[in-house]
Amino acid sequence: MFIGLAGAGASSGIGMAVFELNAIFVLLIMGWIFLPVFMAAGVFTMPEYMQRRFGGQRIRIYLSVLYLFLCIFTKISADLYAGAVFIKQAFDWDLYISVVTLLLISAMFTITGGLKAVIMTDFVQTLLIVGGATGLMILSFQKVGGYSQLIHKYLQAHPNKSFVGYDINNESCSKVPDDYMHILREPTDPVVPWPGTIFGLTIISVWHWCFDQVFVQRVLSAKNVSHAKAGCVMAGYLKILPMFLIVFPGMAARILFTDEVACSSPEVCEVICGSRNGCTNIAYSLLVIRLMPTGASGLMLAVMMAALVTSLTSVFNSSSTLFAIDIWNRFRPRATEIEVLVVGRVFIIVHMAISIAWIPIVEQAHGSQLFHYTQSVSSYLSPPVCAIFILALLWERINEIGAFSGLMAGFILGMARFIMDFFFIPPPCGDGKPDLRPFFVSKIHYLHFAIILFVVSAVTATTVSLLTKPIDKKYLYGLTFGTRRSTQVRADINLSIISLSQSGLQGPHITEEKQDTPISLETTEMKFSSHKEFQSGPGGTSKSGLPWWKRVVIFMCGVNLNREPTETKSWHLSPQEQIVEAEKFLLERCLWQKVCNVNGIVLFCVGVFLYTFFA
Repeated sequence: MFIGLAGAGASSGIGMAVFELNAIFVLLIMGWIFLPVFMAAGVFTMPEYMQRRFGGQRIRIYLSVLYLFLCIFTKISADLYAGAVFIKQAFDWDLYISVVTLLLISAMFTITGGLKAVIMTDFVQTLLIVGGATGLMILSFQKVGGYSQLIHKYLQAHPNKSFVGYDINNESCSKVPDDYMHILREPTDPVVPWPGTIFGLTIISVWHWCFDQVFVQRVLSAKNVSHAKAGCVMAGYLKILPMFLIVFPGMAARILFTDEVACSSPEVCEVICGSRNGCTNIAYSLLVIRLMPTGASGLMLAVMMAALVTSLTSVFNSSSTLFAIDIWNRFRPRATEIEVLVVGRVFIIVHMAISIAWIPIVEQAHGSQLFHYTQSVSSYLSPPVCAIFILALLWERINEIGAFSGLMAGFILGMARFIMDFFFIPPPCGDGKPDLRPFFVSKIHYLHFAIILFVVSAVTATTVSLLTKPIDKKYLYGLTFGTRRSTQVRADINLSIISLSQSGLQGPHITEEKQDTPISLETTEMKFSSHKEFQSGPGGTSKSGLPWWKRVVIFMCGVNLNREPTETKSWHLSPQEQIVEAEKFLLERCLWQKVCNVNGIVLFCVGVFLYTFFA
């Protein structure tokens, strides 16, 4: 976020801050509309909700694969690139040496600490980052002469002619746009066109904040709906900060380091930052290194690197668990626990390799502007999922065939744009070469494309659902917004599919799911390490006399051979118990309900004010 948003601020003003302001409203939608349904359904993951809502396996598997795909092309690649930019500026290391360094630290962190270390350090890192970013913002404003001077000087922050490249129309590639202080711009604006900002951005934000497992799992861990709403409101308040803590300092970096940050000559930029497409991504790292006092800059750099490492560790753990449990077990349903564990760890290595191979594409995409890159990839892949989730939550008539058809139609269209977008890479502005990309890629903004993709998926799902048999209402209690408070016991649609299959009435046999349990590789490690064959004997030697190389492999997989066996709690509840638990989740005390509602209204009003003030 720091690298991408600050770079966007240095490049084109406050426009990209709308991505953070938009999240204020989406988080309120999550807390008051979608979250009560997920809690009433008693689910732990988003693929699990889809399986309970529609039955079958293919939608759940598709969502798992899509999540892994997005992990590689947005989360891991972007995090590695952002961290490498910081390390390169601080130590003048090669980009790929920086990436390997980050990966080695992340691997050590994963093995020795894992998710527990992530949880323990996240809170402290957040406090240090917000504190450090606030101090850096104050220093930035002081250096440029205050807010009014920032606005005035930014428009004049044009680099020396030797640092400037010119396009085929002989216009400067370093020119500041006239609407740099607006978040709603012309429909043809290359950064944030207003139709895409209002509709397309909302679509990908709803996916990101309401249906992406990485974020939703934190809300689902709340004790009750009041706690969850309070968490959404708190997150909404924090979304006010990036414009002031990141975007405005990014603009200040352009004023203070104009020739370096705003360069557009491909040859000069390559010397400065290693990219021919521009150097706006180095804006925030230059502020940290050159403006902050020596000790403070070192602490800020260390905290941001730690935050990147914990982010990578979280993604590695969740993606490896998802692959091992949701995908590998489909191909090998009788896989042993040690096999699942090792497969998960090996998949992390594969994940890393693919992500490193993709970094050159990240460097070249969207003029080397990291934030544009991550949002564009989400715009090509997430709108179909967003459309199906919204229909599933709000419309009882949609069925499994319709939902899957909508997902496939959107996926094919989105992948076509994704492939073309990174196959037809535009030349750097200063090269003076014409843009030979097809109209489908060069003229349709990724936020506008998100709208098209959402509509195509929703229309396809609706049409197919209306032409096929609906799902019986007995399978939907507690799974839609209209039935979230239903006290009727919901029948399991998956058991119905199995019984029909065994009767020969529906396709090939679909094996019954194991109980919907929140499984993770940590649980598998615990079971594996407690197995009597692998428990250590006196003196630390293995009772089974394992060879040293096996013990090394087991250690690298993060298994503690000396861990005491523990009993695992069963999370399976009867249908009646699920209703009771759902009622507890949705029960709000009058006082806290009012506190959450009042804060929600205040947050909404603040968001509207910021939107209109900077529109």
